[in-house]
Amino acid sequence: MATANPIAAVGAVTLQAVGLVGSLSTFAGQAIRNMLIPRTYGQFIPQATFVGFDSLPIILLTAFFTGGVLALQSYNGFDNATLAGSQVPKVVALSMLRELGPVLGALMLASRAGSAMAAQLGTMRVTEQIDALYTLAVNPFRYLVVPRIWACVLMLPLLVVLANIVGIFGGYVVAKHVLHLPAHQYLTQTWSAIESDDITIGLVKALVFGFIIGLMSTYHGFNTRNGAEGVGRATTSAVVYAAVTILVADYLITSWFV
Repeated sequence: MATANPIAAVGAVTLQAVGLVGSLSTFAGQAIRNMLIPRTYGQFIPQATFVGFDSLPIILLTAFFTGGVLALQSYNGFDNATLAGSQVPKVVALSMLRELGPVLGALMLASRAGSAMAAQLGTMRVTEQIDALYTLAVNPFRYLVVPRIWACVLMLPLLVVLANIVGIFGGYVVAKHVLHLPAHQYLTQTWSAIESDDITIGLVKALVFGFIIGLMSTYHGFNTRNGAEGVGRATTSAVVYAAVTILVADYLITSWFV
């Protein structure tokens, strides 16, 4: 009997994980199917504004200081000052375009917009507003879920492009005014280091991460149970699951392109 409890616990966790994967896969398939059907989504513009425009300050601020930190750390990592002056712009540009721009932008978006969307849908679920939509002959999945996922998919690449520009500019400011590197050299080295593949990788990651954020946020919010406590749990789960899935997807995409 002493070994039965741990085995039962492992079995329960395994069944719960399998059930979650199955439920999430079904939800994702339904979302993709509805996203591919041309329709007019009345809530898309408000959601795109909320996800895109309202997220600009936190994402651009994060990108600016990330670029500055990259410049400082990469400069200190080179023993030769001349070598550092030529390599710092490349490190900042490639790191922002390929990795930090998409990943940090996605994590910030998941923390801000993803949590809010999960809380909104969760509150609508526990207050039976979603059930009321069925009585009005409105499909709540198409009306609530699909516009939010589309907003994340379309807005995150735009946010990442702006974050990359601001992050490289942050590295330029630190390189020029703190490290006293020649401005012309920094700009020339940055431009020569950027290739089309670097931009493509970042945009592909942004598209995938945007779908992950929208999917996790709407899934956990749409399936909220147990009142106010369930809303808090759904909000936390949405952010945690989105962040972990983003990091896993980041590795898979990077290994695919490399």
